Amino acid sequence: MNILVTGIAGFIGYRVSKQLLEQGHQVIGIDNLNDYYDVSLKNYRLSLLEEYESLIFIKGDISEKLICEQVFSSYAIDQVIHLAAQAGVRYSFLNPDSYIQSNITGFFNVMHACVSHNITHFIYASSSSVYGENLGLNQLDGETAKPVSLYAATKKANEVLAYSYSIMHGLPTTGLRFFTVYGPFGRPDMAYYKFTKNILEEKPITVFEKGELLRDNTYISDIVNGILKAMDHIPIGDVPYQLFNLGNHKPITINALIKAIEKNTKKKAIIEYLPMQKGDVRNTYADISMSKKVLGYNPKVSLNEGIAHFVNWYQSFFGDNK
Repeated sequence: MNILVTGIAGFIGYRVSKQLLEQGHQVIGIDNLNDYYDVSLKNYRLSLLEEYESLIFIKGDISEKLICEQVFSSYAIDQVIHLAAQAGVRYSFLNPDSYIQSNITGFFNVMHACVSHNITHFIYASSSSVYGENLGLNQLDGETAKPVSLYAATKKANEVLAYSYSIMHGLPTTGLRFFTVYGPFGRPDMAYYKFTKNILEEKPITVFEKGELLRDNTYISDIVNGILKAMDHIPIGDVPYQLFNLGNHKPITINALIKAIEKNTKKKAIIEYLPMQKGDVRNTYADISMSKKVLGYNPKVSLNEGIAHFVNWYQSFFGDNK
């Protein structure tokens, strides 16, 4: 198939595109390569993808409607995997405009182009953050109307917009709520990445709420597997709309995450504790029963195994790229 991947130079975009290219699909990728974090890492991911002849890369911003229209008009696209977004919870307090521009306007532009060009399936990234301060198991039919950050609000808005286009235009849409994705080539703003960097450099790490917050950390290969399985399950019916949680279903404390990193780096963390931050939630815990039943999704990578892979990659990558 010809598959459009937005945000292709991002962490998940890179990994899912690599898998698709290895399977023989043509991937049309778009990314604006913004500087929210180190652009050199995005460029490096992209350079690895450019080794495949069946990749077409367009540098562009999905929030510009004309660019979206040009991409859809130029290529015979079968399915869309929409991953481009302004990420980060705390950054939304500093630069809210970027979230509206990318996560709302950009999302709408891509989704509307899907209708205009008769795309068979629109898959998009949602987030565990839509559950807000829901404690306990995050079930698909649980409360999602009380976001505690602008980022979470934009992701909930995506789900509502997708539903409206499914019912108005018959566009098959699948939303995937990702739970704390981690692994090699990951985002430098994520806790596991910053912890690893500072522990190796023997610098203090900042830990909130005594390290007792729970996170359902999900290894990147499990997330990619879930996305690929979603491609094969195009929703049908009067309202061809569906949502799934993609998590590990095994939440752990931040303290346990730190211990796993200490074990694999063979270094002790220097910890500075701070109160809980605005926009954070106390726990994420994915109910993946529907993902298992419908998609055959089955996360396999444990936290210790995943952190071992990440630490090995980090030491190799930054050792080789100094």
